[in-house]
Amino acid sequence: MRKFISDTAAADTIPLKLVVYLALLAAVVLLLAQAWSIASPVLQDAEIKAQAETASLSLLSIQRGYARDSEDRHSPEGSMCTLTFSLPPSVRYISFGVDPDRECNGNLTDSEWIPENNTIIYQHKSGVKKRVFLEGAPIHFIKGIENSEGIWVPSISQEDNETSLSLENTAVVIEYPVSGEFLFEMVTHNGTRYTMARF
Repeated sequence: MRKFISDTAAADTIPLKLVVYLALLAAVVLLLAQAWSIASPVLQDAEIKAQAETASLSLLSIQRGYARDSEDRHSPEGSMCTLTFSLPPSVRYISFGVDPDRECNGNLTDSEWIPENNTIIYQHKSGVKKRVFLEGAPIHFIKGIENSEGIWVPSISQEDNETSLSLENTAVVIEYPVSGEFLFEMVTHNGTRYTMARF
């Protein structure tokens, strides 16, 4: 027993082994952190794309449904869908039927909006834009407003006449933060079918 207590040869190697094991553990942790920093944006972009594609399928599902006559206040509601988004803070906006920032500078008011029917565009704060295309017949988007009777109607500015609508009214843009539920309804206005935003 005395020999076991006085044997200190192994005690000299314990600190060296401990240092080596801790160094290996630190290297593994650093590699995992690096791998996560590389994988995180890819996973985040995949989640954003999945939400945009789900939105496109929901919008396509109502296109052949009933479209409410927006000029007839007794017309029943048109086909509707609710889009649910919970996009990360890196997304500046998501737009329907328009490219509101063709310069990719983050300012949506400094240039003319470019119409892009059948398109959902989302832009990251870095300026990178991604598009999701809606197949089929042209889909026209329009903003909606609630009138004094509580009925949602297409938003028409004072300058617009009955046959032409401004691009700011015929496109829908949801700016940061893009989170929540957004309702769309099929309506007709002057014989044209619109997918109207009710938010």
